[in-house]
Amino acid sequence: MSLSPLEYLYLTEESIKELKNGNTSFKFSQPVPTLRFLYELCWVMVRGELPFQKCKVALESVEFVDYASQEELGSSLADIVTQLAQDMSLPGENRQRVNKLAKWLVESALVPLRFFQERCEEEFLWESEMIKIKAADLKSKEVRVNTRLLYQQTKFNLLREESEGYAKLVTLLCQNPEDSTQNASAATVGIIKSLIGHFDLDPNRVFDIVLECFERQPGNSIFLDLIPIFPKSHASQILGFKFQYYQRLEVNDPVPSELYQLTALLVKRDFIDVDSIYAHLLPKEEDAFDHYNAFSAKRLDEANKIGKINLAATGKDLMDEEKQGDVTVDLYAALDMETEAVAERSTELENSQPLGMLMGFLEVDDWYHAHVLFDRLSHLNPAEHVQICDGLFKLIERSISEPNDLVCKMQLLGSLPGVVTDYSMEVANSSSSRSYISLRKELFEMLSSVGPHLYRDTLLLQKVCRVLRGYYICAHELVTSGEAGFISQTVTIGDRTPRMHLKDARSRIEEALGGCLLPSLQLIPANPAVGLEIWELMNLLPYEVRYRLYGEWEKDDEQFPMLLAARQTAKLDTRRILKRLAKENLKQLGRMVAKLAHANPMTVLRTIVHQIEAYRDMITPVVDAFKYLTQLEYDILEYVVIERLAQSGREKLKDDGLNLSDWLQSLASFWGHLCKKYPSMELRGLFQYLVNQLKKGNGIELVFMQELIQQMANVHYTENMTEEQLDAMAGSDTLRYQATSFGITRNNKALIKSTNRLRDALLPKDEPKLAIPLLLLIAQHRSVVVINAEVPYIKMVSEQFDRCHGALLQYVEFLSSAVTPTAAYAVLIPTLDELVHVYHLDPEVAFLIYRPVMRLFRCQRNSDVFWPSDSDEAVSLANAEKESESSDSSAYLLLDLGSSRKPISWTDLLDTIRTMLPSKAWNSLSADLYATFWGLTLYDLHVPRSRYESEIAKQHAALKALEELSDNSSSAITKRKKDKERIQESLDRLTMELQRHEEHVTSVRRRLTREKDTWLSSCPDTLKINMEFLQRCIFPRCTFSMPDAVYCAVFVNTLHSLGTPFFNTVNHIDVLICKTLQPMICCCTEYEVGRLGRFLYETLKTAYYWKGDESIYERECGNMPGFAVYYRYPNSQRVTYGQFIKVHWKWSQRITRLLIQCLESTEYMEIRNALILLTKISSVFPVTRKSGINLEKRVAKIKSDEREDLKVLATGVAAALASRKPSWVTDEEFGMGYLELKLAAVPASKSSTVNSVAIPNGSGPSVPQAEPSVGRTVAAGRVADGKLDRPESSMPKPDLGQVKQKGSQSINGLDGQSMPSAALQSDTPIQKHIDESTCRPLEENTLKAASKISGEQEVEERERDREKASIIKEDVDPNASKRRKLKREHMASEPGEFSPSAHPPALSINMSQPSDGRDRGERKGVMVQQRPGYLDEPGLRNHGKESASKAPRRDADSMYDREWDDDKRQRAEPKRRHRK
Repeated sequence: MSLSPLEYLYLTEESIKELKNGNTSFKFSQPVPTLRFLYELCWVMVRGELPFQKCKVALESVEFVDYASQEELGSSLADIVTQLAQDMSLPGENRQRVNKLAKWLVESALVPLRFFQERCEEEFLWESEMIKIKAADLKSKEVRVNTRLLYQQTKFNLLREESEGYAKLVTLLCQNPEDSTQNASAATVGIIKSLIGHFDLDPNRVFDIVLECFERQPGNSIFLDLIPIFPKSHASQILGFKFQYYQRLEVNDPVPSELYQLTALLVKRDFIDVDSIYAHLLPKEEDAFDHYNAFSAKRLDEANKIGKINLAATGKDLMDEEKQGDVTVDLYAALDMETEAVAERSTELENSQPLGMLMGFLEVDDWYHAHVLFDRLSHLNPAEHVQICDGLFKLIERSISEPNDLVCKMQLLGSLPGVVTDYSMEVANSSSSRSYISLRKELFEMLSSVGPHLYRDTLLLQKVCRVLRGYYICAHELVTSGEAGFISQTVTIGDRTPRMHLKDARSRIEEALGGCLLPSLQLIPANPAVGLEIWELMNLLPYEVRYRLYGEWEKDDEQFPMLLAARQTAKLDTRRILKRLAKENLKQLGRMVAKLAHANPMTVLRTIVHQIEAYRDMITPVVDAFKYLTQLEYDILEYVVIERLAQSGREKLKDDGLNLSDWLQSLASFWGHLCKKYPSMELRGLFQYLVNQLKKGNGIELVFMQELIQQMANVHYTENMTEEQLDAMAGSDTLRYQATSFGITRNNKALIKSTNRLRDALLPKDEPKLAIPLLLLIAQHRSVVVINAEVPYIKMVSEQFDRCHGALLQYVEFLSSAVTPTAAYAVLIPTLDELVHVYHLDPEVAFLIYRPVMRLFRCQRNSDVFWPSDSDEAVSLANAEKESESSDSSAYLLLDLGSSRKPISWTDLLDTIRTMLPSKAWNSLSADLYATFWGLTLYDLHVPRSRYESEIAKQHAALKALEELSDNSSSAITKRKKDKERIQESLDRLTMELQRHEEHVTSVRRRLTREKDTWLSSCPDTLKINMEFLQRCIFPRCTFSMPDAVYCAVFVNTLHSLGTPFFNTVNHIDVLICKTLQPMICCCTEYEVGRLGRFLYETLKTAYYWKGDESIYERECGNMPGFAVYYRYPNSQRVTYGQFIKVHWKWSQRITRLLIQCLESTEYMEIRNALILLTKISSVFPVTRKSGINLEKRVAKIKSDEREDLKVLATGVAAALASRKPSWVTDEEFGMGYLELKLAAVPASKSSTVNSVAIPNGSGPSVPQAEPSVGRTVAAGRVADGKLDRPESSMPKPDLGQVKQKGSQSINGLDGQSMPSAALQSDTPIQKHIDESTCRPLEENTLKAASKISGEQEVEERERDREKASIIKEDVDPNASKRRKLKREHMASEPGEFSPSAHPPALSINMSQPSDGRDRGERKGVMVQQRPGYLDEPGLRNHGKESASKAPRRDADSMYDREWDDDKRQRAEPKRRHRK
């Protein structure tokens, strides 16, 4: 071949010129690659561009990138010259230069001569004068030498050999020297050499005889000195011939173990290579693997058949199998199968030379080569053979002997960490009292190789566990001690840091547990001690690591048929036991379950959990049976539960999408009972799982947390509280506990311990605390569950929200009660600002969490007084400095939680609260009122004295019952004494807490009385106070929980009874019922509407109480600012008793109408919520017979609905209505003479119209009796164009509360500007204008009332259909509504449905169900006869005819529309102008 032209990269023309000139200072600018530079250098010299003598100069002036020694440079030059010499295309001149270059390189000692002689052809060597004989002669000589060395054989004639030499050799080798010193070995070697030379013995035969003798005397160390005198390459051949001899068919003897040991010893001494000897061994790996796979498949089939039902079995066989006798469990069934399999494989060990070789390595303690063979033969499961296992056990025993002794000493001394030995580590300071344990990696390789077969030596298994535990503790101590001096002064760990050492130790221990210790446990029959030792080791690892090991435990069972058989057997036995497990045989069968679980905890516990998911009634006996389990099994049980929860493919909700699946409820109940009964259960894993699920947006599993709190802390969440329980929730801790303890005593030690365990699991001392993250995630999930729920029906969203909300209430109650004192709870949770602005919680949820902290605000002037209590000092100060800003004691409230938190003043808290709502909301609210409302509880406002007295009476009765017991035995007397002490303690506590509660409520009321004047006085927009108060305070809290619903009603009554300025009670109820109730019903969930119903029940109950007696009304309402006509002027004229009855009638009709609308709706949620609301208020509504009958009709229709849940609800409501039916009153009885319900027929003339409107008893339809300035009769007039005209002189003077002028002040909830107090006088021009402006509405109202007399059911249905059609038309054409409203102003009203009635008697407060109302248009005609501020919505004013058409649209409006009033005010202007 010819060399291609070379491109010079380094030897450029400039560098060649410098080298030629002999510039000694010349150096190459940068390091160059060695081979490339030498190649260019040789090529330059061959081409004659550079003399040979400049070669050394060039080498001295260059620096190589890769360092090369002188010998390496010579070798590279020889290679390059050899390559150049093989180029046959070189010109003759260049070829001569190559020869000369080679000769010069040898002469200059740059390249040794032997390099050229080894690599160059004979002709080149001859031409370069490197050999003295010709090239042809040299080739012939080479052929002869190779033939003699490789192909010539030595012929032996055994018959002519001297046998004396071999006899002397054998005699010499079989002698047992007394000493095996080096001199004796040298003498023996000399004698053997003499025998070989003297008798001309064949060296290979001598080597064979030496190996034979060594085989017989493996302990004679002289042979180790003899073997090196023979060629190493012969040893593997001689031993291979020996192994091949035993492979012959005619040879029936197995390979002797001594031969395996001899071979292993030679391999261990590196005299022969393991691969060279392995090639002679039979059978080959492929054949062995095929044979074992067939054998293993057979065993796996047998194992899989365990527990399978034979469908071909006869009835008798099945009866025999299920015979109800004593259950027996064979714990050794799997071991018996394993013993049979090992016996069947025993011949394999005799016939397999690789396995024998492995045994040889184990016998000579050569783990390195044994590990190599273990890896090669891993598919054959060599550790299954008992002999190989025993060899491994011996190696493991030797490896841990010294550390085990060390661990034993440490255990005797009582301190495991702090000991080291020369075996494990180098100790720098021998005087140190502490040192540490480490283990070589070979031990872990042995454990991995032995696998589950360590079960054969349980003593060794326990030693391994203890040594590994000491190893890990010492590694951990190295890290934790840190700068204490142990690392730097006493211990060195090679080149690893303590943290790296700990990481390696953990990974090695995890490998040992997963590959050896845990699988071995499955084959140890009922030995809890082994399980405890393994748990002592596993307990050092984090639960995440443990669960990962549990998850990987049974994945490799298919590789080991014996493990699969053990698992199947345990599963079958567990099922047989569970079939018969009952309370009667709990002790016997429970122990059997425990014995099975000791060996196969994963299989047994998973089987039990599967059964519990299917059969809920098994929970109690199974939980009782678990008292025999060990801690390892409890830990595995928690993993199994989490595994079942996380298992995909199972629906956690039933097909209806509402209720939890049976398996999930059963599993949650089982887990709650289990954790309550056994204190050793660990809960961190489950809580972390719940946190992770909440982060993903899944909150269904919160049922587990609820069950844990209910079972372990006895904190129950129930939505359907009894009246007694709900009343008790306003009491002290003892009273609440008595009402909700469900039979558990207060000082139950087991309950206290389980509560503390649950708290410590959420708030561990040395691990991440999950209590607050879990709390925040639940609260955030509650906010987004409505948005993110992927369900087809809205009722499913409602159910998920209620479920999450219930979990939040239960969890917060648990935290606030379990974390004591309250200051510790305050330090634990975030601040209010963080809850709202960092974690973005809703205000109601933030206050739920922060409310206990608000009670820690301490008065700086009196450190014993906490908010919301008031001190006498603060009262006296307030009286002394009424006009001073500093008189408010709230300014001196401070929250100081110590150094962990910055002190927070009450002013800072109010500043935070102001950022929680839009700035526009504070125009009608104050931060003080907002903080007071959300900070107080029912305990602060109400004393349930009846509940206190009832509980005290129960305790007295219990004491009396104890005294009447006749059993006088010592045990009974002792028990009675303890019970008396407990009851007496409860009595004393209840009595003391009643007194303290009364004092507290008095103190709180004193503070509220002092602060009430500042709550709403500074609000610029008083018109929207009630709407903002309902939207921001009442509705969020009354739908939060049942006690909160009662609290909202009590708080409103408190505001009323305190006489809070600018808070109008009547307008509050009016806005609640007429404006916001229907939207709230439509947007609430099932539980929320029940709470709303409770709030409405309390509100209506109070209203009926005020209505029941005029004296009660005058005493409690007659002079209160809440009943002011002009609620911008709290001291203005009050609402009279007659007016209140009228407005009460309006409320009743409004509730009836909206309930009918919901019940007739096509929306499922509206129907369901209306039924639930009706259920909650059934004891106070309906009251009138017509309302009840109308509601009954609608409910009866729903009873035939195809939706089962609605049918059930409707059936319950129908029963409630039927039970209260005898208590219903007529409309006349309800009106108590203040309502004009019975009017004459529709007039045919003007006079008849006037006469029909006259009131028999002299009380006008919209004029209360209590006002002397208002006339008792209506003067004559005429009807023209749908309006009643009458002389102005005969018109009665209307009440100021009925009128709102354009540009005048707000009257009872209507919008307007402020009116001077002088305008209130009846004789002023303004009053005259008011009288005139109210004439037309009054005439319209009177005419509409008269037109209702002859109304029938058909008219009612026609009117309803017409209104529904108008609603649809309004949605299509926005102007249609205005046109229809203007048209109705000129039309006569439709007849109504209400019949005339006499004056009813006073209505008792306990009267049941609400009033009726079917047609919205008809009811409006009646309701407009009363004060517009109370009877109509604020935007309607006095226009009765418009109200009928507006009602449907108004019901659909959102309650949260702030601009609603302004919009109505603008829309009403054209109507007033039209009437004028």
